[in-house]
Amino acid sequence: MSLLVDSSVWIDYFNGQTTAQTDHLDAILGQREIVIGDLILAEVLQGFRRQKDFEQARVALLRFPVLPMVGQEFAIQSAKNYRTLRANGITIRKTIDCLIATFCIENGFQLLHSDRDFDPFAEHFNLQVVKPAPR
Repeated sequence: MSLLVDSSVWIDYFNGQTTAQTDHLDAILGQREIVIGDLILAEVLQGFRRQKDFEQARVALLRFPVLPMVGQEFAIQSAKNYRTLRANGITIRKTIDCLIATFCIENGFQLLHSDRDFDPFAEHFNLQVVKPAPR
């Protein structure tokens, strides 16, 4: 099963922050198939202020397969998932998180993240989440 790493983890990783998720990512690099979603690629790269850092991150991330994440089918399913959660009293803060979660669910990818918005997708839609051991 391929692993999609959310921007929340990549951003911490590139900023040198040590978390259970960044430690897990560091440990599996080269050991496990990791894919990048085009939305995640954009989210991560837009945060770099210096051109040199942007270029280094771009080269590093493009070593992984980059997959298109949104089309009509996933957009509609993502909206359905959001509406189901909202009907259950759960509001997801970011549309992009709904799209990422839905993409993983529909494609059978595991997700490594550090963003609480994905937790309801794991609980209600069986999103497969990697849970690294706490630090």
